[in-house]
Amino acid sequence: MDSDRGGRRGKRGKRGGDCEKDRDVRLSKSMSYALRHGANQMGLHLSLDGYLSVRDLLAHPQFHSYKLEDVERVVASNDKQRFKLRPHPEDGHLEIRANQGHTMQVSNLELKPVLAGSPDCPVEAVHGSYMRNWCSIQRQGLSRMRRMHIHLAPGLPQEDGVISGMRKDCDLAIFIDIPKALADGIEFFWSENRVLLTTGNVEGKLPPGYFSRAIQLKPTRRILPL
Repeated sequence: MDSDRGGRRGKRGKRGGDCEKDRDVRLSKSMSYALRHGANQMGLHLSLDGYLSVRDLLAHPQFHSYKLEDVERVVASNDKQRFKLRPHPEDGHLEIRANQGHTMQVSNLELKPVLAGSPDCPVEAVHGSYMRNWCSIQRQGLSRMRRMHIHLAPGLPQEDGVISGMRKDCDLAIFIDIPKALADGIEFFWSENRVLLTTGNVEGKLPPGYFSRAIQLKPTRRILPL
């Protein structure tokens, strides 16, 4: 009998943990939308460097059920380090921003320029996409679309040092010759969470001429013809 009650308590505890995890995922997604895309429509004011007062965030109806400790936990536990918290430099109130991925224009994300020949200039970087897009990408190259930047990772997911830069469910990896693009005047920057960012050329694209290789990742890995 006691054992049965203990089993039920264990199941309830597990469900409770799952509920908290689901709640954190919802908060993370809601913060990503607000800080990257929707602040203006939501009546939230971002600073020029992309920060929003946590107090203002939590006062918004969409976030009324969350507390400061929820925000701090999600920022600390986010495996892709999407967010950054800091005290406001003047009044000390806590602020939050997304490190990259914006469709809203943010003038200063404290990005680190990549210089040709520097120790942090990778020979290649990879953009994750999906096989359904490959024919179009082969013809037109990669586009930043509505975002400020095209996102690249320093390697494939699960490789050492790779935190973010592509979705884990991507089945297509397109490798970019970074030195070649830099030599043609295309700029690259490191975000704080080690995503390699570029606005591309004047059209906001990385043309296929900068592709060094492409790999289908799933269901089996194979090299694709460029």
